[in-house]
Amino acid sequence: MKNIQIRNRVLTKGLMLMAVLTVFSATSCKKYTELNPINSFSEATAFSTPASIELVMAGVYNTATVGTYNGTTGRGYPFGGASIIQAEMRGEDMVNLEAFYQITYESTITSNTANNINMWSNLYALINQCNVLIEGVTAAAAKGTITTAVADQYAGEARFLRALAHHELVIDFCRPYVDGNGSNPGVPYRTVAITSIDKAQQGASVARGTVAQDYVNILADLDFAESKLPAARTALKITRATQGAAIALKTRVKLHMEDWPGVIAEGAKLGTSAAAGPYTSAIGSYSLTASVDGPFSNFKDNTESMFSIENGSASNGGVNGALPNMFGPAANALTTLVGRNLVATSPNLYVASFWVTGDSRRSLLQIQQTTANALYFFNYKYRDPLNSTDYAPIIRYAEVLLNVAEAYSRTTALDTRALNLLNAVRNRAVPVANRFTIANFPSQTALTQAILNERRVEFAGEGRRWPDITRLSQNASFAVTGGGIPAKVLKANIAGDGSGYNIITRPVTTNGKAAIAYTDIHYIWPIPLDELNANPNIAQNPGY
Repeated sequence: MKNIQIRNRVLTKGLMLMAVLTVFSATSCKKYTELNPINSFSEATAFSTPASIELVMAGVYNTATVGTYNGTTGRGYPFGGASIIQAEMRGEDMVNLEAFYQITYESTITSNTANNINMWSNLYALINQCNVLIEGVTAAAAKGTITTAVADQYAGEARFLRALAHHELVIDFCRPYVDGNGSNPGVPYRTVAITSIDKAQQGASVARGTVAQDYVNILADLDFAESKLPAARTALKITRATQGAAIALKTRVKLHMEDWPGVIAEGAKLGTSAAAGPYTSAIGSYSLTASVDGPFSNFKDNTESMFSIENGSASNGGVNGALPNMFGPAANALTTLVGRNLVATSPNLYVASFWVTGDSRRSLLQIQQTTANALYFFNYKYRDPLNSTDYAPIIRYAEVLLNVAEAYSRTTALDTRALNLLNAVRNRAVPVANRFTIANFPSQTALTQAILNERRVEFAGEGRRWPDITRLSQNASFAVTGGGIPAKVLKANIAGDGSGYNIITRPVTTNGKAAIAYTDIHYIWPIPLDELNANPNIAQNPGY
């Protein structure tokens, strides 16, 4: 009998594949991911009743939230915080202050370093759990344990998460789709559950394929999810996948492909084709919150968050992985927020000319540390370092609006539809005098650049910076200098008296870390060495 266990197992030759599912029991009817392990179940038992199947689904979400770190206690891998933190550390809009994220921030990762190894292994662990669930509910429906409709809904959730995980892998370990239309090596797209030695060997036979093939599979999973998931939920409406979340993720995926008509078509399903704002979605009743901090001050119940990963007091990334601990200041005027002084907002983002004076995203979503000689500003979207219950935002309605705005701006010169979508997001934060009209933009390129600038301010601290850098890397107008990894501020470059954050004088802080060219091997992460040793069909990224 195959036991259902939550850990990476070495099945053959050190193969880094997840064995099967651990089933969890809920400790609270309100907290889906606050779960305690119970005895291992056989596969037959796990899918034998509707109640046990629901617990298996809970286990899949828990794997997405907590994961493991070097085989021990989890640190929010892959989506409970780690994907956000790692993506910010690969960009330039937040600054690494200590050794904790130095390897990612300074791009010295190797095939043996922890961050890339744990991201790879935890993403594939999640993918395998999704595959186990899909096969399990299909069999349960065939036996009459649950209806086909219920099985399809569970499979829709699993395929949504499977698509999300594979897309994260492509972003981290592959050249972007826009480089050669996806002709570069992709990642193995795994759709078969690894539940035995034989299945592990079958999984090892899956080669990398191409980035384009991965995108085809990602979109196929999301199309299925869209067709099977509910439009809305009465409970857990933000932390369990819905039809609207699947559509929203498709706008992101197609943005990476520069499929502008596709982005526009998907966005239209969510209300973005309206002549002007305010925008609302008939599917899921999504809309922007009135205040810019609404998705964070009320992260459990707001109209803007389309899908987030639920962290709970008993299930989170902990002091070494939870977002408020990693992004929070060590001391500040709000004594309830005490983080670890690890990652600050870059002064060059804080004083950027496109982030206007009076923007409420400074006053509501940034906070200054009060430690002497370290008066840095920190992200204030995550506010519970004591219990680490802040949800990890995966996609918001604001992103859908800006995705579609960019698609319009790329296809039509000075498109007022693009301007209206941009303004819907931006105008809730900026003074009336700073609001855009079409006259502010001398060219189509200028409007697109304004949308990209808005993304840097609106999604600061949400892990969208690196994905934007890499998808724009081949465009001479919008890529960072050199098209690679941008130059970065180091801790030693920041004035301890806080003067680098002065939005009146707007000084430029020197970049202590030079940019890295797109052609450099460190632009993408290496495949972990253990995976290469176990799987002869996976080739390492060039240069490693």
